[in-house]
Amino acid sequence: MSNHETADRLHLDLPAGRVTIRMRPDLAPNHVARIRELVRQGFYDGTPFHRVIARFMAQGGDPSGTGTGGSGQTLAGEFSDAPVTRGTCGMARTQDPDSADSQFFICLADAPHLQGQYTVWGEVEAGMDAVDALKKAPMGRQSGLVDDPDHLVRARLVEDAG
Repeated sequence: MSNHETADRLHLDLPAGRVTIRMRPDLAPNHVARIRELVRQGFYDGTPFHRVIARFMAQGGDPSGTGTGGSGQTLAGEFSDAPVTRGTCGMARTQDPDSADSQFFICLADAPHLQGQYTVWGEVEAGMDAVDALKKAPMGRQSGLVDDPDHLVRARLVEDAG
């Protein structure tokens, strides 16, 4: 792969396989920079996909697995007009638009109601089948919390892979 092809690419190794994400610093430069930093620290390795709602999204990036944890550093929202479709990667947050930390989500289906409300930082280029295979919350569970969730095995920047 050339430098152009590896730049801003992220591999997430999930139980069902590898996911390749093209990060979008053109949309969210501060969030992409922070994700790169956390990936290089190994922060995401072993974290659970604690909230997975069928036909909506899979959320991870919280080492506590409760949905309330993070890295301790919040970022101001970087909202855009980017469509929120199947494979879109965005940052989770509280009601405060400037509360994103380390938690992120990957859309399992189109979610136009999220457009402009959440920071979009990337899109899945390959491996959506591995995202689709993540354990889901029981149907009807409002919180979307998963019993015995699958974990992100390892996150690596493609440019750092050797």
